[in-house]
Amino acid sequence: MEVTANIDAVAVLDASLPLNLSGDELATPLQSLAPVKRGNRIASIDVLRGFALLGILVANIEDFAGLEGRFEIPIGVARPAFAGLHAHLNLVVLFLKWIFVEDKMRGLFAMLFGAGVVLLTNRIERNNAQVNSADIFLRRNMWLFTLGVLHGTFLWDGDILAEYAFNALFFLYPCRKLKAKTLFISGTIVWIGLGTFASSRAGGGFDYLLLSKQMPAITAARKTGTDLTTDQKKIEQQWQALNARSALRSTTEANARAAEWRDRGYIGYVKDRGIGFVPHLGRFESAYYFADTLGAMLVGMALFKSGFLGAELSLSTYLSTALGGILISTPLYILGLWKAYTSNFQVAVIENWIVFPHNLAAEAGTLAIAALLLILIKSGVPRMLLRPFAAVGQTALTNYLLTSLICQYLFLFGPLKLYGRVEYYQSLYFVLAVWFVNLVGSSLWLRAFEFGPIEWLWRSLTYWKLQPMRLRRGN
Repeated sequence: MEVTANIDAVAVLDASLPLNLSGDELATPLQSLAPVKRGNRIASIDVLRGFALLGILVANIEDFAGLEGRFEIPIGVARPAFAGLHAHLNLVVLFLKWIFVEDKMRGLFAMLFGAGVVLLTNRIERNNAQVNSADIFLRRNMWLFTLGVLHGTFLWDGDILAEYAFNALFFLYPCRKLKAKTLFISGTIVWIGLGTFASSRAGGGFDYLLLSKQMPAITAARKTGTDLTTDQKKIEQQWQALNARSALRSTTEANARAAEWRDRGYIGYVKDRGIGFVPHLGRFESAYYFADTLGAMLVGMALFKSGFLGAELSLSTYLSTALGGILISTPLYILGLWKAYTSNFQVAVIENWIVFPHNLAAEAGTLAIAALLLILIKSGVPRMLLRPFAAVGQTALTNYLLTSLICQYLFLFGPLKLYGRVEYYQSLYFVLAVWFVNLVGSSLWLRAFEFGPIEWLWRSLTYWKLQPMRLRRGN
């Protein structure tokens, strides 16, 4: 299906998209590239972006609130998650997070970013052949990369904007003309295939698989007092080193490390973690995040071209997608988490049962979540209920950075210094508080302004010209 279908419904994917080119790009503004009127802005993609952005915080709050264990499982944290009065509550929260949130909200967000690439370039090229979409695309994403580096260095080193811009600059523009089927297959190969390899390589998954087959014989030799060979001793040392990286640490040690972070303050955070953000982008372990993000973006480009993200397909298509994704992802998550829990979260079990199949479950789960949300939208839910989520989607960049600022202030930089002092389930209280700010603040802001403040800045920098900010009457 051509991307010309339902343009009004999908043009709200990114509030900073150049919908009214001016200056050097266009001598005369084109009516077809005018900003989408406010009455048409509540559409499927904006609502999806709002849901995705809010859901991302449910996963990220662990890193804001304290020490994270291996692969987003709260082991080795300052407040033990699986011991004491709230152990079972925390276990339920863990299962729900993995089934509905972990990497699915981030995957959905990346898919929508990929869809935005198709929308942006296609509208420019279709309406005015003399406009160089590559020039606009390059400047847009170079500024996004700059924002990401500043965010990762001076506010929170969990930034994803730099990854998005990197993938856009190097991969997405040449792929924009590919057919939907080609994009979907390529994206799946990158998301599942390359992502699984990068994750296992960075986390030692392949080493665990290999060494775990050799360790039983070495353990038996130790028990019987048999002398180990030089090779066996080397294997044993490698095994111990791998397990030491993610071992279940004592509460005393975790508390000491959390207190150390709290005492460093903002300047200490920038010195110890912020300045390491850019070098981290070049390390191999970051290849996992680039791979699964790129895969999701390519899949998003395919889903946009097919009309899937515009809620244009039949209800049966969305029902079958949701059912298929749930049947693939949910059993994998439940089985893996249960095996990890019953093994007292042994590192080898986490690697084999959670990390290794994770990307398959992530893509299937992301597609299921997207389909379920689109079913909800197609069911005729009143706009009044969807409007706050659409508002968050329209100001996603502003809300993303604002969330980092609020959370870092609450947990590390501000007077409360709650880092490492809240239980696993209690972190969700802060998620709800930030959601309130996102939903209410975005809705109020868009009553007076066309864009979020950071979207306005990004747009102005892209065109090197101040863009209109106040809401125009009648939109």
